[in-house]
Amino acid sequence: MIDRQSSNELGVWRLLILAVGTFVLGVDGFVLPGLLPHVATDLSVSLATAGQLTTAFAVAYAVGSPIIATATGRMDRRVVIGAGMFAFLAGMVLQAAGPSYAVVLAGRVVAGLGAAAFQANAFAVAGVLSRPDRRARSFAVIGAGSSLASVLGVPFGLLVGQWLGWRGAMWTIAALAAAAAVLAAAGLPSVTLPATSLRSRLAVLVDPRILILLVVSALVLAPLYLVSAYAAVVVGVSTSAGGAVLAALCVFGAGFFIGNRLVGRFADRFDSLTSLTAALAVAIGANVVLSVVQHWFVPTLAALFVLGLIGSFLFIPQADRVFVAGGDVAAVALSLNGAMAYVGTAVGATLGGVVLSAAGALWLAPAAAVLAAIVLGVTRLTAPERRTAAGRPEPADVPVEATGP
Repeated sequence: MIDRQSSNELGVWRLLILAVGTFVLGVDGFVLPGLLPHVATDLSVSLATAGQLTTAFAVAYAVGSPIIATATGRMDRRVVIGAGMFAFLAGMVLQAAGPSYAVVLAGRVVAGLGAAAFQANAFAVAGVLSRPDRRARSFAVIGAGSSLASVLGVPFGLLVGQWLGWRGAMWTIAALAAAAAVLAAAGLPSVTLPATSLRSRLAVLVDPRILILLVVSALVLAPLYLVSAYAAVVVGVSTSAGGAVLAALCVFGAGFFIGNRLVGRFADRFDSLTSLTAALAVAIGANVVLSVVQHWFVPTLAALFVLGLIGSFLFIPQADRVFVAGGDVAAVALSLNGAMAYVGTAVGATLGGVVLSAAGALWLAPAAAVLAAIVLGVTRLTAPERRTAAGRPEPADVPVEATGP
C-alpha cells in the first residue's frame, strides 16, 4: 500500500500514455462536428438530428461511468482502462460500417461507454497518485491529449474525411484507438483502487457540497458545446469556402491547446473557483462578440479562438474542486464528475440542436452567452468554498496498490 501524498507513481511518461488515449477520444470529439453535414447527407437525416450523435455519446458516458466503475471496482485499473479503449474501438467500427442512422447511433453509445471506462479511470488514478500541489498539472497532462487532438487531429481527420469520406475518418480513429489500447495495456502500472459499492457511490450524492459541485459540473461545459458542436454551421454564416470549417476548428483547437498549457499551473497557483468563474465570464464575453461579428469570417475565428482558450479552464479547475471536496471518496467523486461533464456536453449539444432548428445559426452564440451567465451565477451562489472557513481542505489519503507493469 502507498498513500497519495507520499508518491507520484504514475510519472510523466505514464501520464503521457493516458494522454494518448485522451488524444484519440479528442480526435473523435473534435472531428465529428466538422463532418456533421456529410454525416447528415449520407444518412438522410437533418443536421440537427445528426448533431444528436454527440448527445448520444455524452449520455452513454454519463450513465455508464458510475455503473462501469462499480462493476469493475475490484479490477486492476490497467485492465479497465485498456478494455475501455477496446470498447471505444468497437464503437468506432460500428459507426464506420453502420448502414443506417440507427446503427451509427448505437456505435456512438458503445464508444461513449468505452470512453467512460477509459477516461474516468485515467483521471481517478492520476488524482489519487499525484501530490496535492501537482494534481491540477497531472490532470492537465492527461487533458493535453484532447487539446493536441484539437490542433493536430482536427485537420488530419477532416482531410481524411475529404479524401475518404466521413466513414474513412471513423476508420482512422478506430486504428488510433487500437494503438492507444495496446499502449495502455503495456505501459501502465498495475493499480487497484479501493472498491466501492453502487450504494456508496450514490451516497456521495447525499453530501450537499459534492452534490452542488456535481450539478455545476453538469453545467459548465454546456455553453461551450452549444456552439462548438455546430461549428460548421456557425462558420457557414460568414463564408461557404471549402476550407472554412477546417480553419475554424484548427483555430478553436489552437486556443484549446494553449489554454490547456496554462490551466494546470494557473489552477495550482490560484484557487480553482476563481479560475472557473473567470473562464465563465470570458465565455459570456466571447459569445456576445461572436453574436455581433458572425457575418465576418476573421472576427468569427477570433471569437472561436477565445472560446477554445477557455475550454480547459471550464473543466480542469472544476475537476480539482470536486476532488478536494470528495475527501475520503475523492476518487468516486471524480468519477461522477466525469459523468456530469458529459451530461453538460449532452445538454449543450441538445440545446444547440433546439436553437438551430427553431431560430437558426445566428442565435447559437446569444443562447450560449445567456446560458454561460446563468451557469456563472449558479457557480458563485452555490460555491461551498465560500462557506469553508478553513480554506482549501485536502482529501484524506486514499490507499492504493500500485506495482510496475
